[in-house]
Amino acid sequence: MITLYDIPSDIKGIAWSPNTWKTRIALQIKGLQFETVWVEYPDIADLCKKIGAAPSGTRADGSPSYTLPVIHDSSTNTVVSESGLIARYLDKTYPNTPILISPETDALHGAFQEVSRFIILPHMSQLMVPPSHAHLHPPSQAYFRRTREISFGQKIEEISPPGAIREALLEKLQGGFTKLAEWLELDGREKLFFTGNRVSHADLSIAGWLIWIKLILGADSPEWLAVKTWNGGRWGRFMEHFEQYEKVW
Repeated sequence: MITLYDIPSDIKGIAWSPNTWKTRIALQIKGLQFETVWVEYPDIADLCKKIGAAPSGTRADGSPSYTLPVIHDSSTNTVVSESGLIARYLDKTYPNTPILISPETDALHGAFQEVSRFIILPHMSQLMVPPSHAHLHPPSQAYFRRTREISFGQKIEEISPPGAIREALLEKLQGGFTKLAEWLELDGREKLFFTGNRVSHADLSIAGWLIWIKLILGADSPEWLAVKTWNGGRWGRFMEHFEQYEKVW
């Protein structure tokens, strides 16, 4: 049995984090049985140290950064951190399941991860951090507020207030998704996924971002309704494929 460690919220279904959704969907695509253990933000570092999960990065002060997702695979007694490394572990350990990062797409995934830090993540984070904070449980809210206010240098309420600032962020985010759409249509044909007809880990990243918007802001929110229409409705069609994986257990 695989255990997925995830961050809870007050939304229906509980799961909300775009990063943990990548792994949640990956496990379902591969047909692997798993259970969820919910961990509040202040408890993540202690949990990771306890179960032997490696830090997923380094903070500005040089200290290790522990984040989710993390999985524990009891069949191999292996603990893995970070969604990309988890996908690679699952591909290697369960080779008879759909492969998410094949050897020939290593460069693609490396480039995608690097570029998304510039064209997607800054705008997405600024847009989504304040409403995400509102849906966390009290212990996580305090941690999330403290760490994000340090990161942004602003109060949560000042990061993306309603009005012109949020509208501008949404336009910038649309520009990032338009760039993704252009790459996917370089040969003049619309490909739904980065590797053609097969889902890859890059697609799971996009799905995680879009699920984040849909669940936190709401399926009837102006933002989500707009996103679905971008690039001729491409992202709405894209998410229709992933609706089957929007399950939590």
